[in-house]
Amino acid sequence: MEFLKTLFGYIDALTWGWALIPILVVFGVFITIMSGFVQIEFFGRMFRVLSGRNQNNDPNAISAREALLVSVGGRVGGGNIAGVAVAITLGGPGAVFWMWCIALVGMATSLVECTLAQVYKRKDGEHSFRGGPADYIRRGLGHQYNWLAIVYAICLLAAFGLGFNAFQGNTVAGAVQDSLGLDRMITGAFLTIVTGFVIFGGIKRIAKAADVVVPIMAVGYLGLALIAILINIQEIPSVIARIVSSAFGYEEAIAGGMGAAIAQGLRRGLFSNEAGLGSAPNVAATALVRHPVSQGVTQAFSVFIDTIVICSCTAFLILLGDVYTPGAEGIDGVVLTQQSLASHFGEWSRYALTLAILLFAFSSIIYNVYLGENALAAMTDSKMALNGLRVLILGLVFMGAAAPSATAVFFFSDPMMGVLALVNLVAILMLFPTAMRVVNDFRAQLKAGVARPIFDPAKFPDLDLDREAWDPARWK
Repeated sequence: MEFLKTLFGYIDALTWGWALIPILVVFGVFITIMSGFVQIEFFGRMFRVLSGRNQNNDPNAISAREALLVSVGGRVGGGNIAGVAVAITLGGPGAVFWMWCIALVGMATSLVECTLAQVYKRKDGEHSFRGGPADYIRRGLGHQYNWLAIVYAICLLAAFGLGFNAFQGNTVAGAVQDSLGLDRMITGAFLTIVTGFVIFGGIKRIAKAADVVVPIMAVGYLGLALIAILINIQEIPSVIARIVSSAFGYEEAIAGGMGAAIAQGLRRGLFSNEAGLGSAPNVAATALVRHPVSQGVTQAFSVFIDTIVICSCTAFLILLGDVYTPGAEGIDGVVLTQQSLASHFGEWSRYALTLAILLFAFSSIIYNVYLGENALAAMTDSKMALNGLRVLILGLVFMGAAAPSATAVFFFSDPMMGVLALVNLVAILMLFPTAMRVVNDFRAQLKAGVARPIFDPAKFPDLDLDREAWDPARWK
């Protein structure tokens, strides 16, 4: 065991320690510039997914809106509540500014990776689709890279399908025990039963669950944050000025100054919005849309919601409260967010935050389960293996909730996510010209007056596409 811990410690140091974050930032800036600031160009179109106008004409298929809510439910989690608090504690208010910056460039990265996932998706039954980085590696780069797709799938299954689900169960049980005094076993059993009901219904039931849970948790949490902001509206300009000045070292809030603010902001932002990590494209591929870029734009919007909206609300809750003290030690993570919320609304708000954590964690679990299933599908199509994985995941959720120390065995999760991200970045870098061909096709149709562009695979005869998945006649 010690050998494995040492090995994965080295992998973690080689990825998250010094290489991965700069690569993700540089690559995000590269995509932003080379794509002509595509996230800004299509920003107005992102909000269309919230209306019924953007829905598909097959009620049995996953819509763009449902895919958005599943991915938002996965991205929004502990990083938005505890992670932001840690970033501010270790990096000062300036960390929030750099979190915003990485979200803006991450929107372009997410748009490209999710567009590729849509391009190379394949039909998986009469009304469903499946795809993701494993598919665009195989179909886009060629079957000689099948080994790379397998490496990706193993890392996705280990990190998201197994490890992170145990951690989510642990987070929920801990929050409920601390605020309500409920035994971990009870919380674990309840969470496991509800999760089992959802995941054994497949991606459609997962999407339906997200369609209910995500709006409730987002609106509820954002509602409290907005009330706190409105109560302290006169202080907003000074808080924003404090964030900006701290970001550039003009206000030395902590040891490390500007460097600590940049490091914490970028790290927490990337962990939260997952842009470039190769997880969200698995969900993006499930949607039935007219053009791959439509879902790319939708997933860029998911990054915006996660970081620019929800993480910012947590940051303002903390910075507008009277609990956070620059440079102080002893209060960080979810405790800082809880105490800040209580400073605005009173002790009852701790229970509201516990409910938010429960919903955030549940939506993350069902998202992670699908990622694990998609990873398994890249290696085998065995139904027995799929059901075995679901049972294993339910066991891990319960174990993580019931036994706090049990999550220590999942030390491999972060290193595996680091390898996952590097594999994905290599793939989208190699496939970037293909992605831009598809983006330019979308642009050309918009310029020609087509309000809702349709992807025609006949325009791309050199690409290994599933013609059934992309049948233009469906939209006529």
